[in-house]
Amino acid sequence: MPTRIDCRYYYEDYHRGRDVQECRLPQSRESAAWNPNVCNSCPVPGILRATNTRHLALEGTIKSRFLLGNRMTVFAICTRHKQQLSDPRVCPACASESA
Repeated sequence: MPTRIDCRYYYEDYHRGRDVQECRLPQSRESAAWNPNVCNSCPVPGILRATNTRHLALEGTIKSRFLLGNRMTVFAICTRHKQQLSDPRVCPACASESA
């Protein structure tokens, strides 16, 4: 069994002989195939720990990079203010409300 990955989108099931590992974030058709090595460079766990908004919605796509492997790219939206976030860690509208 591999080491535990601390991300809400990661799923694994080894119960009774199953061998299932998957990331449930990249759901688009343009996404490359997921493998556990993508998690090594994935920004999502850091974003989820550092964000200032509870209303964060993420979409992920795995992009294939020539000779560098696959990498997760993230698109973030604040669902409360219906605003696309250039930096997923900070929602300017949520920050101004809490100040």
